Amino acid sequence: MTSWDMFALVAIILLGVPHGGFDAAIARRSGWQMNGALAWLGFHSAYLLLAIAVAILWWWFPLISLGGFLLISGLHFGASDIAETGSDGLPWLAHGGLVSVAIPNFHTEEVLTLFSFLSSTQAAQQLLTVLSVVFVIWILCCVGYCIFTIYHRKYLKPLLNLLALIGIMAVTPPLIGFALYFCLWHSRGHMLRLWNSLSSNARYGATREALIYTLLAWGTGLILFNYLNGSPTEIVFRLTFIGLAALTLPHMILVDLLDKRRESAL
Repeated sequence: MTSWDMFALVAIILLGVPHGGFDAAIARRSGWQMNGALAWLGFHSAYLLLAIAVAILWWWFPLISLGGFLLISGLHFGASDIAETGSDGLPWLAHGGLVSVAIPNFHTEEVLTLFSFLSSTQAAQQLLTVLSVVFVIWILCCVGYCIFTIYHRKYLKPLLNLLALIGIMAVTPPLIGFALYFCLWHSRGHMLRLWNSLSSNARYGATREALIYTLLAWGTGLILFNYLNGSPTEIVFRLTFIGLAALTLPHMILVDLLDKRRESAL
């Protein structure tokens, strides 16, 4: 990996990971009462157990775990990109395929090396073969999305954003492109939406929690760094993306299931 790739990983860790620290605030907003010690312990235990389960499954089944991570990440990113506009299926699929499908096909050789760090070279090749087929379907979804937007003009801004991001992803190296999207687009948008939905009093508590959880995540990564085998760059890469996978599942359950159910009930 290049020095730019390492810069991208640092940006993901420092600027992207902290947005998950607001998950407790999302849980409370969704109706999860954490006034007592047992309720607080129940939420954090469930969150940690889900994250640990993902990490263990990755250790046993890296190919399935990597494929599953791409799938749930695509669903989560797609829902987030159109969160302020709607939840129609075609826009969701088009936006969701940007990171999980487009980047691996725009930069196949580079992504093969990166995927090999997370599984094996053979498994990475198998996954990229599947993604090359899905890429054709995704392109058709994007074309359909353009036509769909003619009749649903509210999606014009998200569509233009997607087209701009596709251009950026096509010309930037995969880790740089992902870091730009994850830090400056996805995480920023997620935190702004949450911030605007909280009262002034709740914002202070949510920020304090996010800082504590972020420091704990960074500290856990530093501890694990000393126990894993491989070059420092490979270890940082594995910790970053397997860590993201472990945190994405409980984060997605909160944001895309519980919180969406709350919004639909309003």
